[in-house]
Amino acid sequence: MKNLFQIAAKCLHDGDIDRKLQLTRHAWQLYQAGDLEFFSPQPPLAISATRFPARPVLCDPRRMPRRKLTSTAGMLAFYHAIAHIEFVAIYLAWDIIYRFRGMPQAFYLDWLRVADEEAQHFALLRGQLQNMGSDYGELSAHRGLWDVAEDTGTDLLARLALVPRFMEARGLDVTPGMIERFRQIGERQGVAILTRILQDEIGHVALGSRWFATVCRERGVDPEKHYRQLIARHFKGRQRGALNRELRKKAGFSDAELDWLEQEDYRSGKVSGQHGREQDL
Repeated sequence: MKNLFQIAAKCLHDGDIDRKLQLTRHAWQLYQAGDLEFFSPQPPLAISATRFPARPVLCDPRRMPRRKLTSTAGMLAFYHAIAHIEFVAIYLAWDIIYRFRGMPQAFYLDWLRVADEEAQHFALLRGQLQNMGSDYGELSAHRGLWDVAEDTGTDLLARLALVPRFMEARGLDVTPGMIERFRQIGERQGVAILTRILQDEIGHVALGSRWFATVCRERGVDPEKHYRQLIARHFKGRQRGALNRELRKKAGFSDAELDWLEQEDYRSGKVSGQHGREQDL
């Protein structure tokens, strides 16, 4: 299998974890070898055709327990929660490739690289769970990020605004604090894994910013104004906690966007802020 869209379909419509990781690595290696094919043989299936593994059991985000790092059980739950975020992020990267056709080849290569890096993140976290006598799927998880993917399955600009530039960007705010907490309790492996994830995620959010601005300009709309409109349409409430302005600016946010995110309530939308990464981290 050498066709990018066929590989994407397999990754999205087969819940097997190991095959998904193998296919993701295979696709990146095909690209590096110059053998990856980009023609689109079939139109995408509806997003409802996506298949996740039977485990973990997916719950409402509001029903997920709080996690503390003061016990082995709490540490396991924390690593499992982060592993789940990274696992769903593999799906998100493949879905933006699979669902939105007719983009430049560079668009697909950017998100293929994201898929490969998210798979590496997941493998690191899964390995940590296994080292602790557990595995991914042994605890429950939630649908928060994927609910947003389903809400934006027909609008590329909404997908770019809500997933990399809102949901995933929240990781830039909260992950530095988690790294510091791990450092304080001497969890060196956690520090190393989260530091690697944070550096890669800056680049992932930056890709979201760049492609959002590019597509906005192609469609003749103002990127900052349209971003505000999309967030207000889909979210309600206010993002909890401070924004990491330094990292967000590295990832393509403007000062005007950050000022607006800090000051505004998003009252007209339907998606709760509890679906963001702040709930997970």
